[in-house]
Amino acid sequence: MPDPTDMIMPMLGEMRDETRQGFDDMRARLDGLDARLRAVERLVKAQREGFEGESILGRYAAKEVEALETRG
Repeated sequence: MPDPTDMIMPMLGEMRDETRQGFDDMRARLDGLDARLRAVERLVKAQREGFEGESILGRYAAKEVEALETRG
């Protein structure tokens, strides 16, 4: 039977490799989630700007209304 100290170092090496692989897998999943979150944030921002009139067209329309109000 091998000495227990001879078994510890190979087991620690295996544990390190498994842990590293687990972190790499988690990092890949989180990168995918980050990309999806950024896409959702862009959609929400676009909708918010549309609702609040913060688009270029909305600003142009607001300036036109202001111009008509100052004339009249």
